[in-house]
Amino acid sequence: MTTHTRLTVLAITSLVLAGCGSLPNGRRWGEDATFAPGWDRVRTSAVRAARDPWVWGPLLGAAAFQIDHWDRRTSDWAREHTPIFGSQSSAEDWSDDLRSASTVVQRITLLATPGGEDAAEWFLSKGKGLLVQAAAISATSSVTGQLKSRSGRERPNGAGDRSFPSGHASKSAVHTRLASENLQALDLRAGTRRALNVGFTALTLGTSWGRIEAGVHFPSDTLVGMALGNFIGSFVNDAFLGLDESNASLALAPTEDGAILQWHRAF
Repeated sequence: MTTHTRLTVLAITSLVLAGCGSLPNGRRWGEDATFAPGWDRVRTSAVRAARDPWVWGPLLGAAAFQIDHWDRRTSDWAREHTPIFGSQSSAEDWSDDLRSASTVVQRITLLATPGGEDAAEWFLSKGKGLLVQAAAISATSSVTGQLKSRSGRERPNGAGDRSFPSGHASKSAVHTRLASENLQALDLRAGTRRALNVGFTALTLGTSWGRIEAGVHFPSDTLVGMALGNFIGSFVNDAFLGLDESNASLALAPTEDGAILQWHRAF
């Protein structure tokens, strides 16, 4: 076993073992998952997801690419020069691998979420949470497929008419978004959390750009796919997982002069 493999196994094992605790409110992750959260929760979650920069930002970007044929010109340039991956075939392979890596990090972070000490309760909580996140992934795939069929947009390389939106981008985005949401339940240092989120984002961006260099998608296809995955992932996770909305805790800490009230929120 190589050193890199050992470190990877150690990191995964450490994360999974961290899943034996509980959330700040004493509950287990997934314990309160429900498929009947109530209209108010659904509406609030939908609005929150729509306001997320990773939803409206890519949509604005996709709209901007429609100006002066920028979408087509960028696609043609990327296919011709392949500045990141070196060739169209390599770009396609990398996009597949990065999409798969997005799936892996979602599953690892799900296992790492606090599930309690009791094995039966751990499996029950994880199972309920898994169903919620599986629903988000399935919904993303379904909506992406329907949009592809309805739009009938021809791919940049002419290989079919299912260019819009990018399924690779939406799948990577929903998995990395769920992974990022799962991190909120983990007791991590702020720097570690930021570094992991940057890595998750890089997986989706790499997947998306790989599809452009491979010649199978326009930039707007991948941007809309990213927005779609982020919206559904955020909405379903927030509405149906039943977690404390802020993952926050309030504590009274003694000091030499008395005490201070501490507010903690995971970012």
